[in-house]
Order: sequence, then C-alpha cells, then structure tokens
Amino acid sequence: MLHRIHDRLTLAAILVTASILALAEESPMSPATMADGTSALQGNPTRVLESAHLTDMYALIERLADQRVIFVGEQHDRYEDHLNQAAIIEGLLAHGRSVAIGMEMFQQPYQSALDAYVAGEIDEAELLRRTQYFDRWRFDYRLYRPILRLARAHRIPVIALNLESELTRQVGDGGIASLSEADRARLPEIDRSDADHRARLEAIFKHHPAEQQGDFEHFLEVQLLWDEGMAERAARYLTEHLDATLVVIAGGGHVEYGQGIPKRLARRLSVPMTTLLNGQGRTPDPNTADFFLYPDAVELPATGKLGVMLGQPAKDGGMPIEGFAEDSGAKTAGLQVGDRLVRVDGQPIASYADIRLALLDAEPNGKVKVEAIRSRRLGSDERLTVEIELR
Repeated sequence: MLHRIHDRLTLAAILVTASILALAEESPMSPATMADGTSALQGNPTRVLESAHLTDMYALIERLADQRVIFVGEQHDRYEDHLNQAAIIEGLLAHGRSVAIGMEMFQQPYQSALDAYVAGEIDEAELLRRTQYFDRWRFDYRLYRPILRLARAHRIPVIALNLESELTRQVGDGGIASLSEADRARLPEIDRSDADHRARLEAIFKHHPAEQQGDFEHFLEVQLLWDEGMAERAARYLTEHLDATLVVIAGGGHVEYGQGIPKRLARRLSVPMTTLLNGQGRTPDPNTADFFLYPDAVELPATGKLGVMLGQPAKDGGMPIEGFAEDSGAKTAGLQVGDRLVRVDGQPIASYADIRLALLDAEPNGKVKVEAIRSRRLGSDERLTVEIELR
C-alpha cells in the first residue's frame, strides 16, 4: 500500500530542513561592496535549498523509525495530507514498529467506540454514530477513511486525543473561570508562559471577522486547553505503552513551531519526537517543522447531494426540510419546505448523522429513494415516496 500511495501522490519531494543552508551574518569572505558601500551578501537572509538533497517517502520513513512521537500536521480538507499520514503509518509498520495513532478528530469520552471498531466489533457506520463524528468534527469522513481502515486491518490502537467540545465551547463563551468546580478540577495542567505562542494566536485571532472574535483571552484558553489536553492524553498513552511509536494526527496549527502539542508533551515526557508539515505555501524554516512534505494535490471524488437544508430532528421523527439549494433534486422531485425526511434508500433518518451516512458514498447523478412525511392542517399526515436524482 505504501508503494501505491507513493505512486498516487507522485510526491515532488520531501524537504529535510537539515538541507537548508542559511548564509550567516558573519561571513568569512570579504565581499566586494556595491557603489554605495553596502553589501548584497553580508547579512543576506536568503535560505538556499540544495536540490541534491531532495529525497522521498522511503527515505523519510528511515529517518522516522527511531522516533517515539511523530507529529504529522495537516490541513483538514487536503486528502493528500491524509494519504501521506497513512503512508507514514504503513512505513513504520513495515519497519517493525509498534504503532499507535493519536487523532485530534475524536474526543476522549468516545475512546471505547474506537477500540471496538479497531477490534472488529462494530462497523464504520456504528463508529461514526457512537463517536458523534458528524456533529463533533464534520469534515468529510472519507478524508480519514484510509487511516481508520489501516488501523482496523492491522489492529493499530487509535487514541482519541481531544477534549469534549462541551468543555471547550463553555471556555470559549465564558473562559475557564466560568467552568464548574468539578470541571476545573479535571483540566490538564496549562502552561501560559510562551509569549511567542500567544503572539501568533493573537495574530490569527485578529484575522477573524469582527462579529466572530469575542474575547481573545477566552480564545487563547480554548487553544491552550486543546493543546494541553491532547498532550496529556498522548503522554499518558506513551507512559502506559513503553514500546509504542505514537503518530499524532492534528491540524498544522497544533504542530508548527512546536508551540502547540509538541512542547506541551515534551514538558510531561522526554522522548524522541519529530514534526512534519505540508510545505506548500510555507517558507522552509527549521523553526517551523523538522520535515516539509510536498505532495501533489489529490481530490476526493464528489458526492451526490439531495439539495436540501435541514433543521433539527423533529419530535415526531425525521429531519424537516427548511430550504432548498438552487439546483435541488429534492425540490424537482416534489418535496416541499416542512416535509420531514424519514428514510433514504431504506435507511431510517432521525439525525444529521443518518443523512451523512446514507449519502457517504453516493455519486452525483445517482438516484435515491426518499420517504418523507408531509403534515396536514386537516386530516392525517401524508406519507410520500419519491425518487431523487442527486446533484
């Protein structure tokens, strides 16, 4: 599989930061100066990458094989990032490493569902329901499917790293001070001393639309909670499994400069670790990451859509239609605002997750059988069955 993923991505290169040559301010040379007496060479900050040192995924795996923790930062919607994560995991397995996968995408209270999935006790759909994936993460699950299926095939432990969103949402609204005494008592130890990290987060915060900014201190506390919570969970797993190599899969912002999870894990546990980031659009800077990856873009196939906007689950069952997309197969088929979807291709619909699961691998222009209920002011409700062409 590693070879197939390698070929599929047609990786241009992996830039090893050790290959970056920076010109020092104090040069042993005595360069000629320009007419005005200044030098274009002395103090020049340009970084130089020597192309002879470009390497590939196989060479990368060799470099990673002796690490206890490998942070692979991602942009969540880049499929190529996730294929590289799967390739790294597979490569480590081929080197005989005992691998575990730590994932930001799953929250700690749902660890038992991940364990059951990896053990083969539940299927993919049940995993997504039990972890409340579509409510708590929402990115297309197919992005992470290669990783989860690899874990199941090889019985690789998958560790839910993230704190539950109820906790971080409350902190975002009112800060840590707004938590109950019981909730504050179970928070991880939080280090607020990194001024550079604070400054970087403040710059990110200022780019948010004004109506979404809220209180920066609350925003900062949420970021710290995420990073400290994931670091604490990772440290606990590594302490309990001394032979494990942990591959941490998280957003690039939790990895870059080591300021998110890596430094907070290192504060708890001294183990060899390394960081990897997609290098597209980044200046190769050894302070940012240890390795930069440059994969070709890979797009997931498009999925078919009903073309409806849904409300909250109805008390009487089903999901009510609140509106339609401009080009809606559901509207063309005769459904109306207020109709409640109750089945899609025979699958009962009682939640947002049910809709996502029913259409997870549906193709555009494919057709699905949809059952809906239309309420009547007078008389009994009408049950409709329509065939919808997905857009």
